[in-house]
Amino acid sequence: MKNILILCTGNSCRSQIAEGYFSCLLKEKARVYSAGIETHGLNSYAVETMSRDRVDISKNTSNNIKEYLNINFDFIITVCDHAKENCPFFPSKNAIEIHQNFFDPSKITNSNNDDYDQCRDEIKKFTIDFCKKYF
Repeated sequence: MKNILILCTGNSCRSQIAEGYFSCLLKEKARVYSAGIETHGLNSYAVETMSRDRVDISKNTSNNIKEYLNINFDFIITVCDHAKENCPFFPSKNAIEIHQNFFDPSKITNSNNDDYDQCRDEIKKFTIDFCKKYF
């Protein structure tokens, strides 16, 4: 079974959305973890946007990258530029590192469902394409 880490700044929105899709798509093929350089708590709008696509992430937790330093990852996926630039060194042997920056809807003043849904849809497409390529 493969280990996948999805890394973001605060592990509140984008990485949580990605974790939700990867977990659904790779149920028996991978263990999926998400973490942040910091922890900002689970974003309630991320939970809502995923719920609209019938994926429940309401029980996810916001985790710090330091919790996973001893796991040997097969894939390390950064979903924001800040996380890519500040990602600690991982001693994972042969880990494939992938970077895809997604905009952060929580940074938009007066963001709405459409902003979160757009972010969600971009991440969903990325996860589907990733799974087709690597699994």
